[in-house]
Amino acid sequence: MFHPSHPGETLREDVLPALNLTVTRAAEQLGVSRVALTRVLQGQAGISIELARRLEQWLRHADGTGPTAESWLRAQLQYDLWQANRTPAPHVAPAPGLEALSKA
Repeated sequence: MFHPSHPGETLREDVLPALNLTVTRAAEQLGVSRVALTRVLQGQAGISIELARRLEQWLRHADGTGPTAESWLRAQLQYDLWQANRTPAPHVAPAPGLEALSKA
């Protein structure tokens, strides 16, 4: 079974070492607190839309390539869904009148 890693792990294991940055320095460059970035790097907090936008700008290459905000958010969503699917799904009855929607 595929086990997606938390996107903070990618930042911690790949990005920061490649840029030779400390958490404090990376937080300064991103314009976020060291505590907030540390929580993401440790998998205790997710990548927010705002952080994803900051990461996109921060890691954009001169030719305009690099990970997009959408790619960071997609990674976070995959991780969150994988975590959620590890527990039983809540029981929810189908919406009344659902058949009428498919005929419209």
